[in-house]
Amino acid sequence: MEREYIRDRSLEGHESARRRGKTIGGAGVTDDAMLSMALRLRDQDMSLRDIAARLVITKGAKKGKRPSPATVMRMLREHDEETGTAEPDPSW
Repeated sequence: MEREYIRDRSLEGHESARRRGKTIGGAGVTDDAMLSMALRLRDQDMSLRDIAARLVITKGAKKGKRPSPATVMRMLREHDEETGTAEPDPSW
């Protein structure tokens, strides 16, 4: 019962923060340069793992490391949704 109470209060806090314009979660690691490189590599029919292996995070605590394939997929999906382009190749 106490766990549910804590969970409810946490969710209320998250909703309140969103209404005030605050973001929940860690800092983003993607930028425009990374997106443009990922788009070029995707046009060459590279897999998500291969694209992630070629990209490097340029800011924040993870500077110098590689993004995960899930991050690359999310970044490309968000770009496709914003621009209204076709769905990426399902063979990824």
